[in-house]
Amino acid sequence: MSLEPFVTSRPLTLGVELELQIVNTHDFDLTAAAGDLMRLMQGRDFPGDVKPEITSSMLEIATGVCSGHAQVLDELRAIRDQLVECEKKLDVRLCGGGTHPFQDWSRRRIYDAPRFHELSALYGYLSKQFTVFGQHVHVGCPGPDQALVLMHGLSRFIPHLIALAASSPFVQGSDTGFHSARLNSVSAFPLAGRSPFVQRWEDFESFFAKMAHTGVVSSMKDFYWDIRPKPEFGTIEVRVLDTPLTVEKAAALAGFIQCLARWLRVERPFALSEDDYLPYSFNRFQACRFGLDATYVDPDSGEHRVLRDDLLAIFDKLELHAMELRAEDAIQTLRAEIAGTGNDATWIRQLQQREHLLAEVVRQQTRRWRGLAH
Repeated sequence: MSLEPFVTSRPLTLGVELELQIVNTHDFDLTAAAGDLMRLMQGRDFPGDVKPEITSSMLEIATGVCSGHAQVLDELRAIRDQLVECEKKLDVRLCGGGTHPFQDWSRRRIYDAPRFHELSALYGYLSKQFTVFGQHVHVGCPGPDQALVLMHGLSRFIPHLIALAASSPFVQGSDTGFHSARLNSVSAFPLAGRSPFVQRWEDFESFFAKMAHTGVVSSMKDFYWDIRPKPEFGTIEVRVLDTPLTVEKAAALAGFIQCLARWLRVERPFALSEDDYLPYSFNRFQACRFGLDATYVDPDSGEHRVLRDDLLAIFDKLELHAMELRAEDAIQTLRAEIAGTGNDATWIRQLQQREHLLAEVVRQQTRRWRGLAH
């Protein structure tokens, strides 16, 4: 099977997808209500889309093509508000968070759709363990070569994005010690990790053809890379973010990625190299494990820095780009969080230490999703 043609897209436009938890109001465990929620959403007026995910306790929402941070926020709020009306009718709740803190993966049900059944047949129990929740951000690219350049440029900032978005410290009722344990589940898949270092689309097409010839892949959906091109959308898709606890945080992360993309496109602050990936796995692990306190290794100098310090320095570099994109509020939101709680994983841990009950943590997560708590 050949790779789909790369559709031209307006540069730096955004699209955001959020995978959400569906929980009951009794003990706040996951509940299989995706189909019922989607039926209630039919005929309602909202931007974007609402779709099922691999298990029936998950729901994915997606914006349309957005010009920037403000539009992303408006569309996410509009979808959220419609879902809140529907969840009341079913006596269920939705929330963010990269993992549900105490759900039993073996009790999950594969959503009744052909692709999800195919994945279940291929990956076995990993399919149910893939009941984890992420945010994906698409960035528009004017052409395929530019998409590959942006993909590799953004790879340096994968640890920064992981640490900012981390919201999955608990798995199966236990504190994992990680800020983002979700990505450990993603890493279990054979085609996870990073993309090959090619900067021309014809070389990428050749790579894909070889992979398809082996029968291992049939489309770009079969690659679970941290960042991957989406030729049918004309975008690159950043996939390392845990689902945040609020739509405001999700929109801020999208705005930050847009600012990074503009900085890389306009200023080209560093030359791309295969060597950029030498500390990639180390930096990625550090961000998952330690969040904003992780050690970050600069690919050029080899210097070791604290990730939160590197983030604050990057925010300074992006100031003019944020102004051009009208994304100052996005950067300020992330700055304030770093100066305050830190990230959602830290908020979840602190709440559990105070309440000593993970069900109460999830209840509070549902309130944050609805905009009722901070």
